[in-house]
Amino acid sequence: MKTYGLIYTLQQLYKGQSIARILMNVELAKEKVSGLVVDIGGARDPDYFTYLQHTEIRVEPLDGMLSGINFESDALPYSTGTVDTIVMCNILEHIFNHQFLLAESHRVLKSGGALVGFVPFWVGYHPDPHDYFRYTPESLEKLLAQAGFTHIRVRPVGKGPLVANFNTIGLSVPRFVRPLLYIWYATWDKIYRNLRPASVKRFPLGFIFTAQHAQDIHSQ
Repeated sequence: MKTYGLIYTLQQLYKGQSIARILMNVELAKEKVSGLVVDIGGARDPDYFTYLQHTEIRVEPLDGMLSGINFESDALPYSTGTVDTIVMCNILEHIFNHQFLLAESHRVLKSGGALVGFVPFWVGYHPDPHDYFRYTPESLEKLLAQAGFTHIRVRPVGKGPLVANFNTIGLSVPRFVRPLLYIWYATWDKIYRNLRPASVKRFPLGFIFTAQHAQDIHSQ
């Protein structure tokens, strides 16, 4: 698996990405997708498919603004048990009736199908067109379990409080300044984390979550 170090991070910052997006992509590089992949809320050509592990896949984006689907109330346009993988990045916080969307996602997945997603946490208000929630690991685990998913895993994306602060202000400074500013923030952030390692859990930029549709024991 490809590794992504400091030089990569600085390059992506200069290109205009937030540190939250950069770290999200790096974490998604640890996940695999396969078969028919429905990208809920992904719009046009999201970059995270260049990081997710896959061989032969067919990606079908399903974006509310482009397709006209209302994720709050409309059934996903797939028959039950026909989708191999669902990707759901940076969308749940914009859905008030999120439990309906999760239940629909579970419905259309095949037995043993996978859900891979990301939700932000330590980020500013960003309506698109609305911004409703910030999720904790406990809430994600319960919501996914209530929707019928199993093998649920939630892991944090981020570092410490100074990197979280950099994520808040990074996009407001000129692009050429961001790499240098990040080096300063990241250095002091590492010092802080070494002194108070337990504090890392308090400043996540977001969470990667994965889950599976429960396999039908009759099909095993």
